Amino acid sequence: MEVTTATGGGTVPEEISEDLLKDIGGEVLRLGRPTVVAPAGLELDRSAFRLLWILRDEGPSTIGRLVEVLQVEQSTVSRQVKSALEHGLVVFEMQSGSRSKLVRSTDAGEEAFRRDLDRRGEIFRTALETLGADRVRRLAADLNQLNDALEAAHEAAGPS
Repeated sequence: MEVTTATGGGTVPEEISEDLLKDIGGEVLRLGRPTVVAPAGLELDRSAFRLLWILRDEGPSTIGRLVEVLQVEQSTVSRQVKSALEHGLVVFEMQSGSRSKLVRSTDAGEEAFRRDLDRRGEIFRTALETLGADRVRRLAADLNQLNDALEAAHEAAGPS
């Protein structure tokens, strides 16, 4: 929000107070609670769901590409892929013309992903319907702007 200065010299962004920062931080943390991101009745854990989501969107991917998209350490992705392999959700396949292997979802992985996506979607839709379509559109636009601003702020801050 912008406010007009007392001298009439234009508008400046309103300062974000500590209380407002705490409020938004608390709400963002609430979105990440296990009961929100992984409601009861799901087959897949959060990491398997995210892995299968990426494979659905991008197709078979290298471990390196998964590290890039998930923005976590390679050891973490390797552990997640190993677990998904053990549960029959993904397989490795050789990449033609390369020594690197691709991770590809199996039919069982795709089916489990679809069931969990449907379940999550039902719950999310129920929650969003309480807000109404217009408010959800505004929320989506605001979240998009927040994510863009966070990415820009992280880039500007540089490595820690």
